[in-house]
Amino acid sequence: MAFAIAGLIWAAGWFINSRLANSAASDSRAVSLLIPAIFGITLIAMWQVLVTMLGVSPIILPAPSAIAATFASSIPTLIADFNQTIIKGALTGYIAGMIAAFAVALLADRSDFLTKGILPVGAFMAALPIVGTAPIFVKWLGSGWESKAAVVGVMVFFPILVNTVAGLKDTSAMQRDLMRTYGAGYWPSLFKLRLPAAMPFIFNGLKIATTLALIGAIVAEFFGSPTVGMGFRISTSVGQLAMDMVWAEIVVAALAGSAFYGAMALIEKRVTFWHPSQR
Repeated sequence: MAFAIAGLIWAAGWFINSRLANSAASDSRAVSLLIPAIFGITLIAMWQVLVTMLGVSPIILPAPSAIAATFASSIPTLIADFNQTIIKGALTGYIAGMIAAFAVALLADRSDFLTKGILPVGAFMAALPIVGTAPIFVKWLGSGWESKAAVVGVMVFFPILVNTVAGLKDTSAMQRDLMRTYGAGYWPSLFKLRLPAAMPFIFNGLKIATTLALIGAIVAEFFGSPTVGMGFRISTSVGQLAMDMVWAEIVVAALAGSAFYGAMALIEKRVTFWHPSQR
């Protein structure tokens, strides 16, 4: 019976979305937002029906209604965890890693020695597992948000660096010769030709780094944190079998990650409006 009801819900969602996708207003912004919203609601409704009617233990998988109730009753706790993990840890580390990556990319751009030396080292460092580096930073900097920001800074540094260095070299010899013909030196050529051409590469690295920052801040809290933070709350709630709280933190993390990525994509659209990918 449960699977039959879930199947009907899926069929209803499929039917509505098919009609919307094939309608005359399918290209409108409202419909483009409504279709994924209906898809998400369909999945949540199926989740609720299956978990409730099949009697699934909340320790294994809580129902969406239970997660929503925990979310509503724990808003002060979730806000405190959000501030500790996202604002202090992830955002601070992201900004620091981004600035450092840009600075090193400009230095590497002036030196072939640095370019050939830094990029292989960057690839090696990017491959290091966070479960190995996070405890080291916690030992060095303590269990506060500073160690989490350091972990995030290291994680986002190399993707941004590699994409920035690649972007700065994405100009043709004819374009560079034209700038030299106009008498432009290194810095005018950088700001008027090479940096604008590198923007799609740079934003690609920045968007990749948004997810890495969130993951790094949360995972780093598993290895030591004050009694606040999303990683701390998830680990302690798992130990208490409070899976509804774990899922509430996951919802916050998903919303924060989506908003962070969306904000970066929106900035990219405004900055690189001239690029074919934005047309």
